[in-house]
Amino acid sequence: MSVKPRVLIVEDEEPLTLLLRYNLEAEGYAVDSAARGDDAEIMLREQVPDLVILDWMLPGLSGIELCRRLRLRPETQGLPVILLTARGEESERVRGLATGADDYVVKPFSVPELLARVRALLRRASPNRLATSLELGDLLLDRGSHRVRRGNRELHLGPTEFKLLEFLMERPGRVFTRGQLLDSVWGMDAEIDERTVDVHVGRLRKAVNKPRERDPIRTVRGAGYSFDENFSRRA
Repeated sequence: MSVKPRVLIVEDEEPLTLLLRYNLEAEGYAVDSAARGDDAEIMLREQVPDLVILDWMLPGLSGIELCRRLRLRPETQGLPVILLTARGEESERVRGLATGADDYVVKPFSVPELLARVRALLRRASPNRLATSLELGDLLLDRGSHRVRRGNRELHLGPTEFKLLEFLMERPGRVFTRGQLLDSVWGMDAEIDERTVDVHVGRLRKAVNKPRERDPIRTVRGAGYSFDENFSRRA
């Protein structure tokens, strides 16, 4: 089973937030929300989602300013952002896009149209999410058959190790904390200790690596884990 793309809604109109949450979850997305720009900034420092739907006018910190700050941080520089606004003038649209937003939707809008824009942005930002298989170096993960091969041998992974490897292979080079991996692979409601992540990473490494083989999983001291972006070039 593929890990759900995570969308953060930053919107202070509660009825609109509920409407968007309902429709996004029905489409298979994991959804978080914040009603204030400053609260959203804190959330984005703790966990980077796959896409942000961001209202222009927000209490605490405006959507425009939050978008500007996101583009200054390496971790969120390429994060897809859809800006929501009641302002339809061309000059305002240009300003929003110039600040770093990837798309711009004027209220009131069609929910199916917004969902189409979400899908299009995610497709451009994360083409790996739509692939039936992921291949990096000599590692091949097949989502359809739920099988993983390294070179000529088949690897035997448990369901959690499969999801963990899939999540990391979708985003080579990006470092995830144990907390982020818990939320994304196990789910935010999982009541398990962060040390559980270390146990499953250990199991994954044991299944993936033979002696003297390159380890595709990087441990970043004091930060977390990532899939080595150089693995495909060196393997």
